[in-house]
Amino acid sequence: MSKKLYHGAAYYPELWNEEAIEEDIKYMIEAGINVVRMGEFAWSIIEKEEGKIDVTFFVDMIKKLSEHSIETVMCTPTPTPPIWLTHNHPERMYVNEDGKTMIHGSRQHICTNNHYFREKAAIITKEIAKAVGDHPSVIGWQLDNEFKCHVSECMCETCKTLWHEWLENRYESIDRLNEAWGTHIWSQYYHSFDQIPQPISTPFLHNSSLKTMYQLFSYEKIAEFADEQAEIIRKYSTAPITHNSTTFFHVDNERLYKNLDFASFDTYAEQSNFAAYLFNCDLWRNFKKNRDFWIMETSPSYSASLESHAAPHPNGYLKAEAVAAYALGGEAFCYWLWRQQRTGCEQPHGSVISAWGKPTVGFENVKEVEAARKEIESIILSSKPLQAEVAITYSDVAKAFMKTEPHRNLDYRSLVVEFYEKIVKAGYHRDLLPEGADLQGYKLLFTPFIHNVTQDYRNRAEDFVKGGGIWIVGPITGGRTEHHTIHTDAALGELDQLASVETLFTYPMDGTESTGEFMGKAAPLSLWSAIFEPKEAKAVGMISEGISKGKAFMTEHSVGKGKVVMLGSLPTEESGEQLLINCLNHYAEEANVVVKTNVTEGTIVVPRQGSNEVVWVIVNMDGNGGSVTIPHDAVNGITGEFIPKGKYEINSYEHKVVSFQKN
Repeated sequence: MSKKLYHGAAYYPELWNEEAIEEDIKYMIEAGINVVRMGEFAWSIIEKEEGKIDVTFFVDMIKKLSEHSIETVMCTPTPTPPIWLTHNHPERMYVNEDGKTMIHGSRQHICTNNHYFREKAAIITKEIAKAVGDHPSVIGWQLDNEFKCHVSECMCETCKTLWHEWLENRYESIDRLNEAWGTHIWSQYYHSFDQIPQPISTPFLHNSSLKTMYQLFSYEKIAEFADEQAEIIRKYSTAPITHNSTTFFHVDNERLYKNLDFASFDTYAEQSNFAAYLFNCDLWRNFKKNRDFWIMETSPSYSASLESHAAPHPNGYLKAEAVAAYALGGEAFCYWLWRQQRTGCEQPHGSVISAWGKPTVGFENVKEVEAARKEIESIILSSKPLQAEVAITYSDVAKAFMKTEPHRNLDYRSLVVEFYEKIVKAGYHRDLLPEGADLQGYKLLFTPFIHNVTQDYRNRAEDFVKGGGIWIVGPITGGRTEHHTIHTDAALGELDQLASVETLFTYPMDGTESTGEFMGKAAPLSLWSAIFEPKEAKAVGMISEGISKGKAFMTEHSVGKGKVVMLGSLPTEESGEQLLINCLNHYAEEANVVVKTNVTEGTIVVPRQGSNEVVWVIVNMDGNGGSVTIPHDAVNGITGEFIPKGKYEINSYEHKVVSFQKN
């Protein structure tokens, strides 16, 4: 890829005639589009009849776009297998948890583990890679599209066989599995691996081990499919490979990106939920640590389908999104989609150009993005996001555990986003880290809502603490084994010993009218909670009201040069948010966190490191404007204007670049 910031869109030229394509290119030039993504739904165009593959249309299209300096991310068309692959072949189709077999239509209707599908997918991927892999305008590859977006774990016969093989590889003997899962419960004991069912609907709930392990099996199989496609492409192309994913989908993103070259995601958060948008940027920046991420899809105004729609963006917000993304480590900001679809289930979806070939309500905002991209490009390319000192661990494996054990409809992603939002509001530069990430350089680490803390993670976190870090553990963390069973040595397993506490009880705080106090601030407590009896630890948060009155819900314990802080319950309501922010500020100060800004709520500051300067990219995200305190004299990184220290105002959806020269 060239050293530039990309501004792009998903494009489906196979759906339009030559006149419309020429019109599209004209508008792309006007809007500043320099990259398009093509091909992910075009299997029936490339291989209309089985065995007759023709990539000519896309070869010509890539050439035509390149003549206008528009580069291409080429996709494999595997999310939409054609009718000849599925008709009269129910054994190839996806089967849901109710045992219902999908029919042809929509997308993701086939089982991606089916051997015949894999064979045909490999062939068409190879032919596309051979045809366009060496074209200089093909700057990247996207595998498939949104793995496991509309579907989750498949229950077909192919998956059943693979499931049994996966279990045997994991547990080696049926006796070991029976012991790990405790299968004598409810007479669920198995004599052989091929007796173990898939978690299809039953009269009541499945064994927790069975349900969680099946999710992890599904995670691994879809990642193997991505690995297989990437391996084929690499034989014919040196362009980097990605997949566009989100935290909503039923995948383990950390595993998915392990063998890919860069990470990308799609996001359709409304302006009112801008924290969720920032959350994705802060997470995807860390899936491929040394490679900028791409926003592969976002709407120029609103998302919609035949059955739903989101609120259109206010004017100016799209530019704020784009500047924030580029500042937070994004190399590309791309729309879904370029020209509105005239048919299908997403006809109403927001686009840059309408189905009748005219600019849409979002077009002028797209042009604003292009102006901003040009304005900040040299600054972004000559700097990189500053190392954060505050981190939150994110885990799709934890998401699987909570899907099995949601209690009252708990949703892992929503819990983490709400927790993360408090750190944003407090003005801290932060990273969301996948579970296997390196902890070097961080000072304060949060590990919330992770039922199973693996031995590897615990060892790395303990080393982090011994080196001087503060590790805040919980809530809902550590209470389950890797097999999704309860510990029998202590409520939180080895965490009890590390934190020097005895976890006396675990139970749901909701409905108990329990109140916790920390540093003089009181708040209601919620969620499934852990109640502690300190040993060598110090009780710092006490329950002042409720059935465990007088017991600790927060403790701290010095380990090496740092501390382990146990957060056994989630403070809630407005007072709970303030309690958590007090907790954050207290331990951040103790950990000597300095990468923080005094900024009003709704505005963010992204610190970046240049060769001879620190750059702050300031963006107002809520439309209300705001201010940030400039700690010492600086200059405007765009205009060169002098900026004195003190309060610096920013208008609705405005962005500013502030440069602090090194002494």
